[in-house]
Amino acid sequence: MKKLLNTLYVTRQGVYLSKEGETIQVSEEKETLLRVPIHTLNGVVCFGRVSASPSVMGFCGERGVMMSFFTEWGAFLCRVQGPVSGNIHLRRQQYRVADDESSCKGVVRSIVCAKVANCRQVLMRAAREGYAEQELLGTKADSLKSVLERAARKQPDVDGLRGLEGEAARTYFSVFNELISQGKDVFEFKGRSRRPPMDRVNALLSFVYTLLVHDATGALEGVGLDPSCGFLHKDRPGRPSLALDLMEELRPVIADRLVLSMINRQQLGARHFQESEGGAVLLNEAGRKEVLTAWQNRKQEEFLHPVLEERIPIGLLVHVQAMLLARHLRGDYELYPALIWKG
Repeated sequence: MKKLLNTLYVTRQGVYLSKEGETIQVSEEKETLLRVPIHTLNGVVCFGRVSASPSVMGFCGERGVMMSFFTEWGAFLCRVQGPVSGNIHLRRQQYRVADDESSCKGVVRSIVCAKVANCRQVLMRAAREGYAEQELLGTKADSLKSVLERAARKQPDVDGLRGLEGEAARTYFSVFNELISQGKDVFEFKGRSRRPPMDRVNALLSFVYTLLVHDATGALEGVGLDPSCGFLHKDRPGRPSLALDLMEELRPVIADRLVLSMINRQQLGARHFQESEGGAVLLNEAGRKEVLTAWQNRKQEEFLHPVLEERIPIGLLVHVQAMLLARHLRGDYELYPALIWKG
């Protein structure tokens, strides 16, 4: 199972990936920087100006190692993968559910309710820990409770649930800046900006969300589902809509809390970022390395899964949730048991 956590992140600009025997070789000009045995990897993630030989891409595809390519600031470009695995009957059921409003609504409701509950958990935890705006955080947590109650009812259709998810996101991010207790002069959050991120907090969020999407995409492929056919997120060419669905319930408690933790522990500073001419703020190489180290450490922490009732590494949560979603689509579960974080 630990093999599922083994992902090679390539952030150094100008390097070249090639096949060397049974290893992936990372080199710069004529100097070999790293060799990694293929059997130890589950994925390769490349950021920015990273080149790869056709032989190494074919090698990864043959061995079931997914390669993903992103811009320096984390925008998805493409992925390279081998033959599609999985049960054709499972994928056909996935497409049928996605096309049927009543069937799709159940999955979307589970995802939205879990996301709202987990956002509320982040705010309630901050309020308990005595943040300056304790009363405001409590008020916003109550607002999220109201959204959760409305989402849990049977009446909203899929579009209505999408609207409630958007309302919850606006409420949550309206007080996200209050969750930052250290380095306010360096890290100030005025609202979500994505393509491109316009401040350091958004740069961090976008980068960590990118890592989570990559893991979710691989997890869905692993259980035989099509990452591009979603339920909450509508189909769009080139977008892993189901991976975005899967990450919604996880990002408040995995990605957002990691970002807040790194800021509040002062693991990151202005030196870890760069600003482009257009005003976009990006993590530099040192910043990406710092975040990737924290990300991998976070994935090794253990969590008591409420459905499995056993402790598993956080890095395996996307794989477990992908498995549970597949089982729901097969009919093993009446409802998709989206993850609701406790504690």
